[in-house]
Amino acid sequence: MTENRRITSADLGKPAHAEATLSLLDAYARDPMGGGGALSDYARRHLIDRLRERPGVHVLLAFVDDLPAGLAICMEGFSTFACRPLLNIHDFAVLPQFRGQGVARDLLAAVEEKARTLSCCKITLEVLEGNTPARQLYQAIGFEGYELNPALGKAVFLQKKLAATLEGER
Repeated sequence: MTENRRITSADLGKPAHAEATLSLLDAYARDPMGGGGALSDYARRHLIDRLRERPGVHVLLAFVDDLPAGLAICMEGFSTFACRPLLNIHDFAVLPQFRGQGVARDLLAAVEEKARTLSCCKITLEVLEGNTPARQLYQAIGFEGYELNPALGKAVFLQKKLAATLEGER
């Protein structure tokens, strides 16, 4: 890692870390790979408090020359088959002006270090099929499709959206 680049575990009680998390996540949300729309007002007002309420959430921030450059928001899960915790990278983003400089690799190395300190059996993530640069990076550092039996194929990520129930949610 160069002298002007650092990865830190966010302390969301610190205003600078909270603001960096919100601004980076909003930039990711606005990116086509994040859905192309800004964070809702509800999310901007409540996200930091909600993340702080969850003990299994780990936010890692990347800074380049003290400017927020990227983030990884990870959530602990549990593998019943391995009977050990796992760490899921729920959000992962590097701002466009910092891409191609090793920031993503540094963030992923920090995620792996965090997972090892938590005695996790694996790290999971999801990535859009069309996000070729991210997929190539993930594969280059050892991520692969999940399967139990090659004859049955790889797992597919699915979702079912539920109606908004909180005031101001979309």
